Parts: sequence; C-alpha cells; structure tokens
Amino acid sequence: MKHKLTLLLGLFFLLSAFRADKPVITIFMIGDSTMANKPLTGGNPERGWGQMLPGYLSEEIRVDNHAVNGRSSKSFIDEGRWEKVISQVKKGDYVFIQFGHNDEKSDPKRYTSPGGTFDGNLKRFVNETRAKGGIPVLFNSIVRRNFGTANGNVVAQAISQDDIQKGVNPDARREASEQPAAAESDKLIDTHGAYLDSPRNVAKELGVAFVDMNKVTHELVEGMGPVESKKLFMWVPANQVAALPKGREDNTHLNVYGGRIVAGLAMDAIAKEVPELAKYVRHYDYVVAQDGSGDFFTVQEAIDAVPDFRKNVRTTILVRKGVYKEKIVVPESKINVSLIGQDGAVLSYDDYAQKKNCFGEEKGTSGSSSCYIYAPDFYAENITFENSSGPVGQAVACFVSADRVYFKNCRFLGCQDTLYTYGKGCRQYYEDCYIEGTVDFIFGWSTAVFNRCHIHSKRGGYVTAPSTDQGQKYGYVFYDCRLTADDGVDDVYLSRPWRPYAQAVFIRCNLGKHIIPAGWNNWGNKEAEKTVFYAEYESTGEGANPKVRAPFSRQLKNIKGYEPETVLAGVDGWNPLKNGNELLVIKR
Repeated sequence: MKHKLTLLLGLFFLLSAFRADKPVITIFMIGDSTMANKPLTGGNPERGWGQMLPGYLSEEIRVDNHAVNGRSSKSFIDEGRWEKVISQVKKGDYVFIQFGHNDEKSDPKRYTSPGGTFDGNLKRFVNETRAKGGIPVLFNSIVRRNFGTANGNVVAQAISQDDIQKGVNPDARREASEQPAAAESDKLIDTHGAYLDSPRNVAKELGVAFVDMNKVTHELVEGMGPVESKKLFMWVPANQVAALPKGREDNTHLNVYGGRIVAGLAMDAIAKEVPELAKYVRHYDYVVAQDGSGDFFTVQEAIDAVPDFRKNVRTTILVRKGVYKEKIVVPESKINVSLIGQDGAVLSYDDYAQKKNCFGEEKGTSGSSSCYIYAPDFYAENITFENSSGPVGQAVACFVSADRVYFKNCRFLGCQDTLYTYGKGCRQYYEDCYIEGTVDFIFGWSTAVFNRCHIHSKRGGYVTAPSTDQGQKYGYVFYDCRLTADDGVDDVYLSRPWRPYAQAVFIRCNLGKHIIPAGWNNWGNKEAEKTVFYAEYESTGEGANPKVRAPFSRQLKNIKGYEPETVLAGVDGWNPLKNGNELLVIKR
C-alpha cells in the first residue's frame, strides 16, 4: 500500500510539472508616467503605454509594470523601487527600462545629467539585471506633442502620484497656459535633447537591445498632424469625465486610444530588436479588459464598435481574463467577428425563462440567454459561455442563430437548455468544446457538428433535443466525443425529439455508464418514431449497448455521407476542418 501511495504521489507531481502555471516569462517595466499603469476611478481615460502592452502579448508572457508617475531614474532608485524589482527578476525574464521625462527636471530629487548620472543609472539597471540572468532592454522617451516654437516650460510636464490621486494635473495646466498663442506648425519640436541619446549610447556600449520610442512616436504624432494627434493625448473637455471635471489639455500623457496605438508600435519595434519575443506578439483590432489594459471594459462595447457589414476581413477581439457579467448580442450586421479569450475569459449572465422582464412578463426560453449570436461567420476560441442562474428551469447560455459559426475550445455552462442552436438552415461547428447541462442541454433547429467535444450531464435527463425541419438533410452529428456525468447519474438519454423530424447521429463516441441501455427517447410520442433519424456508429464505453437500443434507432454500417465536411458543406462548400476560421469567398 505504501508503494502504491508513493507511486501515486510521484504521478501527481509529474502531472503537476506538466501543468506549470502560466506565464513562464515576466517582463518587468520600470519608468515614468508615460509607461505607468493609471487608476481607473472616475472613468479616468489616461493610460501609460506599458499598461496596454499585455493586450499585444500571448499568455506565455506576464507583464509586471512598476513604472510610476513622476519618477526619474534617480528617484526610482532612491525610493527603493528598483531594489524591489530586481529582487524578483529571474533567469530569462526581461526588464524594460524607460526614463528621461523626469530626469530632465531641475528638482534635485529627480535631476540627472545626460552623459553623466543618467547614463550611470541606466548602466546600473542593465548590469544588475544581467547579474540575475535577466535580459535588459533600453528605451528612450516618447515624444511630447509640441508643434510650433519650442519653449523651455514644455519640459516640465510629468504628473506626480499625488496629483493623479487628487485628479489634478498642474504641470499639464501650466503647459497649456504657457503655450504660445500662435498657430501650431506641422513640425514637432523636440523637448528631450540629450536625454534621448543616453539610452542609445548605453545600449551600444553594453551591447543591449535599444528601442527608439522617440522616433516611433515622433513619426506617429507628426504624421497625424497638430489636430488629429490630439486624439492620442489627454485632451479632455470640461464636464465630460468624472475624474477630470475641469478637463485637461495635456500633450505628454496618452489616453486609451493613444496608449493602445503606442503600445502596438512599441511591441512591433521590440520584436525587431528582441527577436526572441516576436513569437509572443499578438495583434487584435480590439481588446476587452477589466483592468484597463484594453480598448473597452465590456465585450458588448467591443461588439458595438465593429463596423457594420465589414466584408472580406475579420474583426478580431481579445477578451482578457475575467468574468464579464453582461448580456451580449452579436447583431446580424456585425459579420466576420472573431472573439478570442485568454484563459479564464467567461461571458456570464443569470436570466432564466420564468424571470420577469421590465414589463412583468416572463422572459421565456429564448429571452433567457446570456449571449446571442446572429451574425454569420462568427468565430469564438477559448471563451466560456455561462448561464449562472442554476437549476431554475430553462436558462440558455448561448443562443446561436447564424450560419457558418465556429466554436473552438469553448465551454458552455448551464443546466437546462444550455446551448440553443436556434438558426434554421444554419450550420455550426464545435471543436474540442465542453458542454454541460441537465435536460435538453443541446437543442434547436440548426445543423451542427460536434468534433472531439466533451458532453457532460449534471443529472438525469436528455443530452439533446433536436427540432430538425422536415427535408433538412442533417441535424446533429457528434464525432469522437466523450459523454460523461456527475457521480450517481445513471439515467440519461442521448436524445428526445423536440419536433417530429429530429436528427442526431453519434459517431465513434465514448459513452459513459450514465447512458441508459435504450439510448433514445420518443418524448411520449409514438408517431415521432416514424420520422426521427437517430443513429450511432461504433459507440464505445459502458454506455454503448447497440443490441438493446430503442427499436426506432439505427446502428450505421458505415458513415458515408456523414463526414464533417459533407455535413457542413451546404451550397457554398464551407469547410472549417480544412480552412479553420478563414472567410469563405462567396461568389455573387
């Protein structure tokens, strides 16, 4: 017994090693307010570009942003902030270093000299990072939006942490009042001087990767011009944002849009200078994040932002980790949307059929869904669709009324009526998905293929309730799926017909012992037995009992005509198995 226990413990630790927590690499960021994470209270729209960087990286990378408003290389060290960072750096981690804005200040607590103390501090960051086995990357400062005649006052713009907490930006106000009244030119005037050269020179001397953020942002801002470039910075009218009741005209600090744009440009530049990071770079049209690192806080905001009928190209939306409690609608005009989730991205709501709407009427089954998909060519990957209302009757997690819809590695959580394949004449493909429920938890009119999916029954009932229309060639087809159940559940049917011509076929599926021997149910209607098409092919597992199945079901001798690509082809030849989520070129 002792040897068995040792063996089991060894196996547990071995499996644990293979399930090592992500991420495996950390990017530590040290710098000033242009890089820092900003508070979100009061709808504050300010963002540092480092705050937005996670939306451009895969989950193998973790961003740990230690940049702080108002800090120079000197004050960052003197306040013990560098000591805290370097103590956490391990071999293979990166340290991104960007100072300069506040090293320029005359304040003795922050001032450093380019070519002197500034360079010395940068060298310290580099050498101590390398001593820990880390990889330093040097950046110079992003540009200030300074069109027109240069003036010395424009340098003093960094916000202190106290200012941010109070919602005050005295430096930005000072800058606005001291700008010349003359019309701005179309050329940017540099405000950083030799402070831009120090990171470049140190990088060259020590053989360190250098990213010229000033050049990157100079080209961006000057290219947009004096008017359009304001969209990148904290130009906020009065009485529009709770955090900034008096408004702000700030040419140093980025807003949400500017932060995302600059972070994307930075990530591309980083990938060129540090090729080892290129494989982790991801670009999405929109990012949804609850921590402020995205374009939006809610998934619905991102869906609403997708241009209507954007043809021949996908709009990609990353949903970062979090439970998003919102009812989501993907309307018919938002075609070609790809919704990609990080691990732990959950779209959840708690409506149910008997719940009352604002008029005191029951919402009904269709009205209970957490998510509605009406737009064709929708793609979802690594997203959890959840109805969290529990065992309260019909409560849909996902309502799909669209053609050519593809779900990959998604989860559908609920009880009764979890997944509603609503669209008549629509085709849906589910690959490596997990679907759970109690009664009729996969139901509806659509043609749907479930490939290598895990289907889990939480109590006795029916896995499917198809309502296939008469004359429709295919209903539900399950390929190589695994059917399981909670402990003690032993009375589950594969299907019952919601409508007379229901179709469901299980091909090479592993059926748990919870599937009763008869397998199929007629929903108390003997006439339905004459029209339904219920069949299996080479079922395995304890629930596979071909000799005692309901007499109106069939055991297929071959699966000719039931290949997934055949079932899904329709008249346009849609084949997600071969082409993935590529858009189908439809000749009109």
